[in-house]
Amino acid sequence: MKNQLLIKRVYDSVAKTDGKRILVDRVWPRGLTKEKAKIDIWLKDIAPSTSLRKWYAHDVSKWDAFKRKYIEELINNQDAINDLKKILSEGRCTLVFGSKDEEHNQAVVLKAFLTSS
Repeated sequence: MKNQLLIKRVYDSVAKTDGKRILVDRVWPRGLTKEKAKIDIWLKDIAPSTSLRKWYAHDVSKWDAFKRKYIEELINNQDAINDLKKILSEGRCTLVFGSKDEEHNQAVVLKAFLTSS
């Protein structure tokens, strides 16, 4: 991917270098107003399905299985992938997520998926 694609917690401070901020969670982040989050686009449809999200429940022992299952969902969700790729083609973007775990979340998987395809 030619332009820079970043990932960041939605609770971290907003920076001008974020570019377009894309929320990739299916559920709005707890305790955060829309004004404070400064989200440009909320792509609920690219987030893991509700059943996958609940199954994973941020249990790191399920991380490898979660990645495989989420990638399967992404492969079968070409409309959402194409929508996101179109947005990414317009310039720098940051995938924002609500998880406390910065290494084991859907934004990490999504970024790897997008940069490898």
